[in-house]
Amino acid sequence: MKVLYAIQGTGNGHLSRARAIIPELLKAGVQLDLLVSGVQSDIPLPYEVKFRFGGMSFIFGRQGGVDIWETYLQINALRIQKEVRMLPVRDYDLVLNDFEPISAWACKLRGIPCIGISHQAAVLSPSAPRPNQADPLGLLVLKRYAPVSAQYGFHFQAYDPGIFTPVIRKGVREASLADKGHYTVYLPAYEDQRILNVLLRVPDVDWQVFSKHGKRHYEFGNVRVQPVSNEAFLASITRARGVLCAAGFETPSEALFMGKKLCVIPMKGQYEQQCNAAALGQMGVPILESLHEKTLPALWDWVDSDKKVSVNYPDVASDIVCQVLNTHAPVLV
Repeated sequence: MKVLYAIQGTGNGHLSRARAIIPELLKAGVQLDLLVSGVQSDIPLPYEVKFRFGGMSFIFGRQGGVDIWETYLQINALRIQKEVRMLPVRDYDLVLNDFEPISAWACKLRGIPCIGISHQAAVLSPSAPRPNQADPLGLLVLKRYAPVSAQYGFHFQAYDPGIFTPVIRKGVREASLADKGHYTVYLPAYEDQRILNVLLRVPDVDWQVFSKHGKRHYEFGNVRVQPVSNEAFLASITRARGVLCAAGFETPSEALFMGKKLCVIPMKGQYEQQCNAAALGQMGVPILESLHEKTLPALWDWVDSDKKVSVNYPDVASDIVCQVLNTHAPVLV
C-alpha cells in the first residue's frame, strides 16, 4: 500500500509527532512518502522527504504573537496554487494529513479522501475546552486551513472517544529524567531582549532559553540563550525543574509527560493556543497572559511553587496507526 504522510512545518510540534508516527507506518509495511510544507520548523526529520513545499506558514513575531505582515508577505497565492496542482495525490492509496494545507486542498479539489491525524482535529471537537472569549475568525481558519474527509485528534486529555492523548516521541518517552534545578524556556513569538528583560528580574533561577530568533550562544546574568536544536532542547528539558513555553501542544505535552512543572504563555491572536491554554488551565497549569513586568508576580509564584500536574500518557502511536489503516484502507492492509 502506498501512503502519503503530509506534515505541517510551521513550528516544531507536528514534526515531533511525525517522528513517532513514521516508524509505526513503516512497521505496518506501507510504502511511505513524506511531504513537509512550511518554513518555521527547527527540528530535522530523520527520514527522506519526497516533497518540500513553502505551503502557508504563520511567521512568529517578536512581541508575543504572529507577525501578520511577514505572514502575508510569505503567502504567495500563485506558488500555493502551483504546489496544489502539481502534487500527485492520485498516486497514493491513502493520504494522511497533519494540518498540512497543500495535500489537503489537492485531495479536496480532486475528490480524494484525506485523513487528518492532528492536534487541530481535537481542538475542533465540541467536547474540547474553548477560551471564554470567542474568536470566529480563528475558528474559521482552523476549520478551513487544511480540510479533511475524516479525522483523528490528539489533545491533553481524551475529551471524547475520537480523541487520543498525546503522541510522545521516543527520545522523550525513553529519556533519563533528572532535576538539575534549571528552567527550560521556549517562547518563539518573543524576541530575546524581551525575554531577557523579564527573566533577569527573577535572578535566583537558572534560565535556559532556546531562541527562535538568535543564531549564537551567549549568557547574560542568570540567563543562558542558545539557538533551537533538537538534541540541546531534549537535554535541557529532561533535566529541568520546570518548563516555561508557549501554549502549543507538543512541548507542554512532553513537559507534562516527564512530570515537570509547567507554565504557558499563549501566543496573541493564535486561537489554537488560546484553546490549549483553556485546556491546560482546567488541568491546573498556570497560564500567563503575556511575558511582561505585570506578570512577574505570577511568574514568581510559579517558580516558588512545587505544584505539578500528573498525567497518564500511554504510547498510542501504534494504536492510532492501526485504527487509521484498518478503517480507511481495509482491503489494502
